Amino acid sequence: MDIQFDLREIATATMVLFAVIDILGSIPIIIGLRKKVGHIESEKASFVSLIIMIAFLFVGEKILKLIGIDVYSFAVAGSFILFFLALEMILGITLYKEDEPESASIVPIAFPLIAGAGTLTALLSLRAEFRVENIIVAITLNTIFVFLVLKSSKRIERVLGQNGLNVIRKVFGVILLAIAVKLFAANVNGLF
Repeated sequence: MDIQFDLREIATATMVLFAVIDILGSIPIIIGLRKKVGHIESEKASFVSLIIMIAFLFVGEKILKLIGIDVYSFAVAGSFILFFLALEMILGITLYKEDEPESASIVPIAFPLIAGAGTLTALLSLRAEFRVENIIVAITLNTIFVFLVLKSSKRIERVLGQNGLNVIRKVFGVILLAIAVKLFAANVNGLF
């Protein structure tokens, strides 16, 4: 197997996943969970989300083949999901509302908050365009960042405040919107 690390691919994949995971935008949810149950297992949640993302990166395509969908179709569909996620971030609207989690266990934090539908879609979309080893590095970097945010969410909330979190969310929304358009343009020709 030929391993080729590409800093441009790593940086792009890291930014895509950072925008989709949107851990900074999830700080209010994390703070709320922490207040309800007292403690969030940051290490466990980060590790489980890392395993989910890497596993889906490898078996997600096989699952698609099993049901007769090619990676290009999934990437184009993923670009639409990323587009709508970006609109939510930029406009401050909610197109899709999930139920409030009841407890701060692995389930609401690792999945679906970190490794949710948007993240898994982004992973397969990235797989259509980038090398797997670069995506794994991007997943690992994002997981480390997620861990740090989970560990210091109270401090981050105090430092940035609600306005700071909103600005960061909108900036990454614009970046995610541009990535969605690029992803669509790069994969739409593969459909025909």
